[in-house]
Amino acid sequence: MDDPVGPRFVDDRDAERLRAEMAMAAAGIGTFDWDLVTGRLDWDDRLIELFGYSVDTFDHSIVGFNDRLHPGDLDRVTAALQTAIDSCGDFASLYRVLLPGGDTRWVSARGRTLPGPDGRALRLLGAAYDVTDQRDAELRVTRVLEAMPAGFYSLDRDWRFTHVNAAAEQILLRSRDELLGQVIWEEFPAAVGSAFEESYRRAVETGAPVMFPAYYPPPLDGWYELRAWPSPEGLSVYFLDVTARYREQQQAERAAARLELLAAVTEQLTGTMEAEQAVALLAQLVVPTLADWCIVTLVDDGQPGARRGARDVGWWHRDEALRPLVEDYARVRIDALRDSSFLYRALNTGRPVAIERDAAAAVQGVLTPGEAHELIGRLGPESIVVLPLRGRGRTVGLLSLFNTPERGTLTAEDLATAGEVASRAGLALDNARLYGQQVALAEQLQRSFLTAPPEPDHAEIVVRYLPATEAAAIGGDWYDAFLQPDGATMLVIGDVAGHDIAAAASMGQLRGLLRGIATSHDEAGPADVLRRLDASMELLQVDTLATAGIARFEQDADQRERAVTRMRWSSAGHLPPVVVDPDGTVTVLGQWGRADLLLGVDPHTTRTETVVTLDRGVTVLLFTDGLIERRDSDLDDGMARLQAVLGEVGSRPLQEMCDLVVERLVDGRPDDDVALVAVRLHRQDRPRPVEAGPRRLPPSIPVEPGP
Repeated sequence: MDDPVGPRFVDDRDAERLRAEMAMAAAGIGTFDWDLVTGRLDWDDRLIELFGYSVDTFDHSIVGFNDRLHPGDLDRVTAALQTAIDSCGDFASLYRVLLPGGDTRWVSARGRTLPGPDGRALRLLGAAYDVTDQRDAELRVTRVLEAMPAGFYSLDRDWRFTHVNAAAEQILLRSRDELLGQVIWEEFPAAVGSAFEESYRRAVETGAPVMFPAYYPPPLDGWYELRAWPSPEGLSVYFLDVTARYREQQQAERAAARLELLAAVTEQLTGTMEAEQAVALLAQLVVPTLADWCIVTLVDDGQPGARRGARDVGWWHRDEALRPLVEDYARVRIDALRDSSFLYRALNTGRPVAIERDAAAAVQGVLTPGEAHELIGRLGPESIVVLPLRGRGRTVGLLSLFNTPERGTLTAEDLATAGEVASRAGLALDNARLYGQQVALAEQLQRSFLTAPPEPDHAEIVVRYLPATEAAAIGGDWYDAFLQPDGATMLVIGDVAGHDIAAAASMGQLRGLLRGIATSHDEAGPADVLRRLDASMELLQVDTLATAGIARFEQDADQRERAVTRMRWSSAGHLPPVVVDPDGTVTVLGQWGRADLLLGVDPHTTRTETVVTLDRGVTVLLFTDGLIERRDSDLDDGMARLQAVLGEVGSRPLQEMCDLVVERLVDGRPDDDVALVAVRLHRQDRPRPVEAGPRRLPPSIPVEPGP
């Protein structure tokens, strides 16, 4: 009985052949056999159909093959065939076939040459298949890649370029003909050992995509953002040239740094009277924003000659290891510079001086041989800009900016910022020096007011004065102590509104008027003196407000016999005195919180007096509100603190007691001016203080001894 599925195949070779034919049929692969001796070219049916022939129309010759080849591929394919024949090797080619209807197909062909006994080629066997759809897909991908504004290239497993798109050609400044088939590390050697190589190799080794920014030096001289993803064939790289964006970002960051620098300079210089110290720290602010290293020079007033007392006061280098070198150079360079140097040229002309290249050699040319000459050579600046620090019509200092070859010269924006820094520093220095002159004048004026107290019989008088820490060493607070014609002792404490020379001048007027009134009227009491002073202020048009307190210490014969002293007190808006008894009791005199009107308000106001009798050993303290006033508490709290301190130190010697009171209440840093005057009544049988030792004057403002 016949087998229903056909005859059985028992030959293994026939079965293998059948499987191969079925596989080729399924894949659409056709075969060819070219007899190189006879020239006959045999194609199977699939290949005949692929080339647009029929069994009847194909002439079985290479001519029939060539007739269907695209003219653009004919020479290339012919050459490949001839190479395979001549070498008895393999043939492989991708070419286009033009069909009779005008359609084009892409065909991929592979073959192998069979040699005869003499080694010459006898036959070329092979296969070909239609790859039009695949080629169209590849072309679509290629068109997309070519249309991309970003660069793209692909590398094989040997790091050779296999594709380069048009954007990549423009970015890399190389044509694809130059790059295809070449090794990337050979064509772009600066990539070796950089982020490019490290990232590419990591992607290939891990199989994971990488994204990273990187800079490639000249001739590209650009910043790029790259994404690389691996595949079995190698590595595909997509990249963007972000140089413009990166440089804009750098410019924005530099602009922000310049603004931050100006703010820091302003903060450092504004409101400080220690301007020389602040300007000396400028070097640390401008480095590295404006320079790799810097030296700040100050100029002393009143110094003649080209050098005009120039001295380097500040320096800094961005490299910590080179800071000692800069310090050594700043220590010796002023003495080594010739008068023709760039520094002195800027100093004497008041204009910036710039050296844009080979600055080290230029500076060595204006230095005398020696240590400075050798140090500037080691520091090796490429460019220098010396900027005068200008005050009001004069140069008060210099700012020298040094840059290394890596940084080059300053940009126009950096120069503008440096000029603004120099301008602010110069103005701050000039303000500080003018302020210093005012302070010196104020101190002289203050010395004339804060005279040493007298030394009456059987009493010791101690005075103290401290200016506010945030103001000049002068203000409207004052004390006074003097004898009246009848032998009584007058103590005065006062406070004119303000902390400046105007306040001090007003204080001087009031002090002088009060002294004149009190010493020209016999037995004039405190209230009478204040009333007359108010009237004189109106008559002389002394337009100011002031508080004042006057204590008059007097004795008649009976009181002297009983060893007591009468104190008469009157206050024009001033704080009351504090009395410390020998047993340590501390008492605020009078009704705390109540006082007559300030001076300068109403010259016709009634002035009152408080009268107390004091025993020997009693201490009376008069003071201004700066002693007890705080920003975080009121006067009541301050008065309580004063009473507590006096309770602890009131029995100490008077000089020591006053020192301790000032130390514990203001710690040498008062928010407001502080003036105080204290009197201690001694036993009448003890010697006068002048006979026991030298007088002690206020420690804060040195004054000449009184008569």
